[in-house]
Order: sequence, then C-alpha cells, then structure tokens
Amino acid sequence: MKFMATTPPSQPPVPTPGRPASDDGGSVVLERRTQRVEPPKMYQVVMLNDDYTPMEFVIVVLQEFFSKDRETATQIMLKIHLDGKGVCGVYPRDIAATKVEQVLGAAHKAGHPLQCLSEPVE
Repeated sequence: MKFMATTPPSQPPVPTPGRPASDDGGSVVLERRTQRVEPPKMYQVVMLNDDYTPMEFVIVVLQEFFSKDRETATQIMLKIHLDGKGVCGVYPRDIAATKVEQVLGAAHKAGHPLQCLSEPVE
C-alpha cells in the first residue's frame, strides 16, 4: 500500500532583518548575547617560618611542589627565614588549596611543623 502526501510541504518563513524570527507557534527567538566572564580570583601560597623545619627540607618542598629551580627555591627559603613568611606562588583558589595540602602533608609525613596557607591576592 502506497501513501501520498495530499499537500506539499510549506516553506519556513524568512526572518526580516532587524526583527526576531518567529514560528507558527507564536514563539520568538532572540539572538544570543555574549557574556563577559571575569578571570578567577588569584590566591598566593605563603609558607611560614618556624625554628624546627630544616632549610634543606623547605628547599626540596619548593622544588617538588612549586617547580622552582634550586637557586630560586633557596632565595624563597631565605626570605621565609628572614622575614617570617614568603610567597611560594600565585594560583587560582583550588590549585592554591591543593598546593597547601601537599606541603602540609609532606611536612607532617617528614615530622616537621612547617606551616603553609593561601590568601587572596589584593
């Protein structure tokens, strides 16, 4: 058994320039506006000085978790030692929190009281 269309298909309406297109259902289609997204807020990872953690351990942590070369790690370690704290790096919030957890975990595992925190960059 063969079925044939009794009416030919209708052509879709052509939208008029400058006006939103509409369909037979009374709906209106609007153009999409691009949204402006701000970059993520940055946080700095700060390591605090204490009198018990060896300087060499701080250098190794800076090299391992913050990808610093030996000379840069030594300079940061000396800043921490002399000023009481030093910035290890600046990252988005989640990455900074992960770096802090990695440092605290390594210090705890090695038996050192090294403290590290993240704070917003102003």
